[in-house]
Amino acid sequence: MIGLADKRIIVTGGAGFLGSFVIERLKEAGCKNIFVTRFEEYDLRDKDSILKLFRDARPEVIIHLAAVVGGIGANMANPGSYFYENAIMGIQLMEYARVYGVEKFVAIGTICAYPKFTPVPFKEEDLWSGYPEETNAPYGLAKKMMLVQSQAYRQQYGFNSIFLLPVNLYGPRDNFDPKSSHVIPALIKKCVDAVKSGAEKIEVWGSGEASREFLYVSDAARAIVMAAEKYDRSDPVNIGAGFEIKIKDLAALIAKLSGFGGELVYDSSKPDGQPRRCLDTCRAFSEFGFKAGTGFEDGLRATIEWYKNSGK
Repeated sequence: MIGLADKRIIVTGGAGFLGSFVIERLKEAGCKNIFVTRFEEYDLRDKDSILKLFRDARPEVIIHLAAVVGGIGANMANPGSYFYENAIMGIQLMEYARVYGVEKFVAIGTICAYPKFTPVPFKEEDLWSGYPEETNAPYGLAKKMMLVQSQAYRQQYGFNSIFLLPVNLYGPRDNFDPKSSHVIPALIKKCVDAVKSGAEKIEVWGSGEASREFLYVSDAARAIVMAAEKYDRSDPVNIGAGFEIKIKDLAALIAKLSGFGGELVYDSSKPDGQPRRCLDTCRAFSEFGFKAGTGFEDGLRATIEWYKNSGK
């Protein structure tokens, strides 16, 4: 266990969706020396840029949130770049963290790392029992390499790194760009925009039969900071809310909360992605006391209101 308040902390991706909430949580915990990387200044794919970052920030703790990420469509369109950019960022950043004597490295993985047909609820022990779902396998495997690196570095060098596996996140400040957004912001945008335009129907990708689990972004930020403070082992840890909902039920719920009363048309020619997703969250609770606290409908309402007021 380490106290974070007086540490020099780098948060990669700190200007992004999850990162902005992690920064807020760190400040609430009394942290004053927080260094946020921005792509314009520090390209984490480039070794020299990483070395400059370490010279400038002199970090004692790194929370690596930065990722090149998107929904099913974006993953299908960019498998090569999603693999390379996520892999090279994680590999180089952890290596130079080791070289520069960083005290703790918090690696953020992805639910996409799990095998396509993982038994529900997903247990951390199931991570290597099969190949990930094809549409996002390159991204999932690139992020999972940080788990291999983390465990290898602890074994050989005694390097203190941890690996967290958040489920699908949602909340205010999410990405609502239809080219790259995930399912909740995509559906919220479609429903809210349809209400404004008077549209009578919206399209939903897939059959609607796949299930997903969702975690409110501020809960995820709280879990990450708790783990950074209290967890010091290389065993991966699921971060989730411990429930699942079918996409067809999710779409109906978002339509209701958004005030859209039209038809939901399912395009079954589009992929469903992984058939089911729901995490076993026992390890996070037993190891560092995390349990999700935001009700799903409450979180959706807050996200919908944010989008309505965002001017997007």
